[in-house]
Amino acid sequence: MSNLRFKAVEEAFKKKAVQVSAPDQLTSAYYGKNVFNKKQMTKYLSKETMKVLTAVIEKGETLDRELANHVAAGMKMWAIENGATHYTHWFQPLTEGTAEKHDSFIEYASIPGSPVIEEFSGKLLAQQEPDASSFPSGGIRNTFEARGYTAWDPSSPAFIVDDTLCIPTVFISYTGEALDYKTPLLKSLNAVDKAATEVCQYFDPSVKKVFSYLGWEQEYFLIDEGLYATRPDLVLTGRTLMGHESAKNQQLEDHYFGSVPTRVQAYMKDIEFEGYKYGIPLKTRHNEVAPNQFELAPIFGETNLAVDQNLLVMSIMKKVARRHGFRLLLHEKPFAGINGSGKHNNWSLGTDTGVGLLTPGKTPEENLQFITFVVNILLAVYKNNALLKASIMTAQNAHRLGANEAPPAIISVFLGTQISTVLDKLEASTSEQAIIMDPKQGMKLGIAKIPEVLLDNTDRNRTSPFAFTGNRFEFRAVGSSANCSSAMLTLNSIVAAQLIEFKKAVDAKIAKGESKEKAIFNVLKEYIKESKPIRFDGNGYSDEWKKEAEKRGLDCETSVPVIFDVYTNPESIKLFESVGVFSERELHARNEVKWETYTKKIQIEARVLGDLVMNHIIPIAIKYQSELLDNVYKMYQVYDKEQAAKLSAYDTSIIEEISERISVIKSKTEAMVEARKVANKIEEERAKAIEYHDKVQPYFDEIRYHVDKLELIVDDELWTLPKYRELLFVR
Repeated sequence: MSNLRFKAVEEAFKKKAVQVSAPDQLTSAYYGKNVFNKKQMTKYLSKETMKVLTAVIEKGETLDRELANHVAAGMKMWAIENGATHYTHWFQPLTEGTAEKHDSFIEYASIPGSPVIEEFSGKLLAQQEPDASSFPSGGIRNTFEARGYTAWDPSSPAFIVDDTLCIPTVFISYTGEALDYKTPLLKSLNAVDKAATEVCQYFDPSVKKVFSYLGWEQEYFLIDEGLYATRPDLVLTGRTLMGHESAKNQQLEDHYFGSVPTRVQAYMKDIEFEGYKYGIPLKTRHNEVAPNQFELAPIFGETNLAVDQNLLVMSIMKKVARRHGFRLLLHEKPFAGINGSGKHNNWSLGTDTGVGLLTPGKTPEENLQFITFVVNILLAVYKNNALLKASIMTAQNAHRLGANEAPPAIISVFLGTQISTVLDKLEASTSEQAIIMDPKQGMKLGIAKIPEVLLDNTDRNRTSPFAFTGNRFEFRAVGSSANCSSAMLTLNSIVAAQLIEFKKAVDAKIAKGESKEKAIFNVLKEYIKESKPIRFDGNGYSDEWKKEAEKRGLDCETSVPVIFDVYTNPESIKLFESVGVFSERELHARNEVKWETYTKKIQIEARVLGDLVMNHIIPIAIKYQSELLDNVYKMYQVYDKEQAAKLSAYDTSIIEEISERISVIKSKTEAMVEARKVANKIEEERAKAIEYHDKVQPYFDEIRYHVDKLELIVDDELWTLPKYRELLFVR
């Protein structure tokens, strides 16, 4: 083992679990202590202010400046009492992370003898003006057009990180376009609320609001900090660009749900303690399938808040990892040959009357409503399967989809036997027929009546990217580093658009004299038949399914830059504009950002790979080759020619193999560099991204293959980069 690697591994062995800072008290005693939630609002705001602010949060009423001043005063008092000296608007630009600019509370005082005082006005709470030119905008803002606005989102509570009051905000341009993820997410939530509420009123006129819920499952890897520091590819790209698989990885399936390593357990406890202080209801923790891979998940919450909490918890995870001698890897595929990491988005809808719209009911009427929403979601996903795929596609996630346990890059829906049977019988039924369900259920299905459906009505299909799991749909294709908003705003938008179409179709039939129940039933029958191609309960990994999916007309495109095209086709533009989520200009701008980001990701990886090959791998291989040549030379000095040739045959074969592999690596790397130069001359972002995908990225695997072969034959003592067997097992 090389001295560099030995020191890194030795340092990793020395790491011990740090003392967890959680106090000896019940979680409920400190839960949400760093959040300006309703409990704190009640304490620091007047009853009148609290009443109006509650209406703003729950009913979307306008927040006037006078009220903002009252809220700001109470929020400042709470923040300062809890150690805050600064404040920031915390927003979500199109960079896959969050952004913040900290300002102190201090202002010059007008009172003699007191140079400064702490001030925080409603104006500062409600709106600020960060430099919009320095964030991705897809051409909406130029460097000389820097003005942008952040505006407070009252529906997501402020919180304190260290000494800073963080205020969740939207981020828009001077001309009003969204430059972030939160703005279109909020618009999509309004859209699905309005559309779903109108449909719900067919069944229960008392429904006044529908909420979108999200429960995310965050997968991640932990790596010893010392080992991480000696892998430039991990440091700069988040994944290993080379490395032969370990003799033991996940093939024994002994890591999944296994005993959590002591150091990791301490890390998990610390994450939970920190998360609880921010009101993040972390519920589950466990080992995942791959070695060094783990997962945490919270209790479901409203989608907007759940997204903010996920972004906050990812930030917390990174900080706490350093405290425990780890580095956190959220890349979707940091290691070849083992599972990548996703962020399963469990999505559902519920009413203000407490009814889960994706939860099977106890009465025929409840189940007619349940089936109505399931069928409309099916049709929405079928019509927009390419758009839904585009919402989760990135350069990183492309490595994960279709590999090992990750779902395939073809969107399909798994319903399970019972729901599928109900839909098939509905499709085939007529007004004169009564359909008998499975005797175990003991229920009947009439023209517009759905039998009771049991809560656990499906099996699990781990290969399905969009699976019904009893009372929700699990969108399993979302990547681990992603902002959940991209997938959720797309899903909410397509469902909202579909529910609007459903209501129009039903109302048209009612206008022609059909009863409400019969009209709903007849429209659902049409939708069930139309959406049938999206339903698939089999093995999503099989080659047969890929062929079948193509026959069904599902989107099978695999080129990431080309996949993004669907955002700006006429159908998508019409859909997003119809529900008020995106304008055509915003969609084109976001695609420019996506193409540019994709290009830069591949460009960075190409540069890092070239550097590692030329400055690490080839010199190491040549050095080892020289040692072998010296050994062969000495053989010929000691033995006769025939004996020397016999004794040095193995060394000679290794020397030849090293020469051949170095030659291929060098030629492929030079070709990759030239391909990159050609791509860099292309000005149009889409064309450049496609060039990087088609002409630059294919060299990665070709170069890696020969590097990994060299790793197996070069003297372990000379190899400077930590190997998979060292990276993948926490000591």
